[in-house]
Amino acid sequence: MSQRLGFVGIGAMGGPMARNLLRAGHDLTVFDLDPDRIASLKRNGARAAASAADLCASCDVVMTSLRSSQVFVEVAQESLVPSTRSGQLFIDLGTVTPPETRRIAGLLEAKGAGLVDAPVSGGPGGSEAGSLYIFVGGREDDVARAMPLLGILGDPDRVTHCGPSGSGQVVKGVNQLAMGLPQAAFMEAVAFAVLSGVSAEVLPRAVGGESGFRAELQRVAEAVTQGRADDLLVKYPELDYFLAQADAAGFEMPITRALREFCRDAPDQMPDNMGRLRPSFWRELERRREGL
Repeated sequence: MSQRLGFVGIGAMGGPMARNLLRAGHDLTVFDLDPDRIASLKRNGARAAASAADLCASCDVVMTSLRSSQVFVEVAQESLVPSTRSGQLFIDLGTVTPPETRRIAGLLEAKGAGLVDAPVSGGPGGSEAGSLYIFVGGREDDVARAMPLLGILGDPDRVTHCGPSGSGQVVKGVNQLAMGLPQAAFMEAVAFAVLSGVSAEVLPRAVGGESGFRAELQRVAEAVTQGRADDLLVKYPELDYFLAQADAAGFEMPITRALREFCRDAPDQMPDNMGRLRPSFWRELERRREGL
């Protein structure tokens, strides 16, 4: 509680996390580019910093929850690293390319500070409830220092130290790929039927079932037939993060690369603000189906 705590990025995920830290009794300073978000946290008892650099200069522990790898790297390089002093701890709760996480960790370590990468899973609901999965990477002493704070933000049974710097981001990649790749495969299977002249309504009875792949295929087919295809999501915007790690480590991820290339070339593909892809190619699929 004696540590001066700062939080940069108080949006859909960071805002609820910051409020949970305030409820736990922490003295918290916040910064965000949106003044309304800052005003909301001030009403909950937070202090406001004029900039990320000012926040860094006044806090012992700096937590970040930013919307992309690029934004985190820019904020770290331009505002945090130049303001860093020895003994500070940085905890990044966003999803960032593992090689960049390790590089920023090196810059901070050179100034006597530490970085813990702690990306989360569970969405805004998990952020509000303090029940997030948190995947933790970093040096043992830094992680030990971060764990009491992370235990406020996530389910303590699901806050896992995964290894050295960047390991949290790698395990977040496992989390995202385990959701996105199977979803894309089932979507493609249903598309195969529809574009070959078979109604998606046939599939739940013909192939569906109560468990395993049959249950998942049934769920996807029913979403299509009920007009909810845009609710089906793959984690497209983050695929480049995980491919960058694969390239750095020298191995191939052909399924991930194929999905990235398909989504990148598809028309009208716009990721939503949760970093997911709404597969509007279903609209193209139905248009083509009508022309068969």
